[in-house]
Amino acid sequence: MQTDNTSQRIAVTGATGRVGSHLVEILEQRGHDVVPIARSKGVDVVSGEGLDEVLAGAETIIDTATGPSPDQEEATAFFTASARNLQRAGAAAGAKRIVVVSIIGIDKFQGGYNAAKVAQEQTLLEGPLPVRIVRAAQFHEFVDQLVGWTIQDGVAHVPEMRTQPVAARVVAEALADAAEEREAGNGRITEVAGPREERLAEVAAALVASRGDSVEIREERQSVLV
Repeated sequence: MQTDNTSQRIAVTGATGRVGSHLVEILEQRGHDVVPIARSKGVDVVSGEGLDEVLAGAETIIDTATGPSPDQEEATAFFTASARNLQRAGAAAGAKRIVVVSIIGIDKFQGGYNAAKVAQEQTLLEGPLPVRIVRAAQFHEFVDQLVGWTIQDGVAHVPEMRTQPVAARVVAEALADAAEEREAGNGRITEVAGPREERLAEVAAALVASRGDSVEIREERQSVLV
């Protein structure tokens, strides 16, 4: 895919987050005019507060915002509301495309946070602006949060799955590359993963052991679509 290195005005949601903070830095290093979007900066993608003003003049929107909860219902409400608001406000501002970070393999599961990300992709694709999707394997940095989310009575319930953990900065670089492509490629998906396949439970167990925590890691089977 050919890229266009012409400087753009690029809005980044979740700009202070795990991927967004790296992405803002990378885009600025590449000479782009970056508009950081975050609740701490007075803009709310769920309510839409401040969104129209901050997107004025933006050519590309990169969505890296994450919901505050792993619960399927809450996460789905967050992602679908933000997707609709970004499409509406982005189109009104004259933006050319939306790039969104998602998760590898989410279309094979029918529950939990993965289902919420599927709903986000679908809602974005229903809007007027072309959508470019970058699906990533689990971030190295996300495993700690996942363990914290699922701990009950000293046991962390981790999904039974294999993954190729990847650094958040590598994902940010892939998002920046997608934003610089000449063609928007509506619905086109790129997958980004680390070099080695591992069981997620093993990665989590190694993390817990390195910290000396007395947390048991237990694999939980998820429903998979066939």
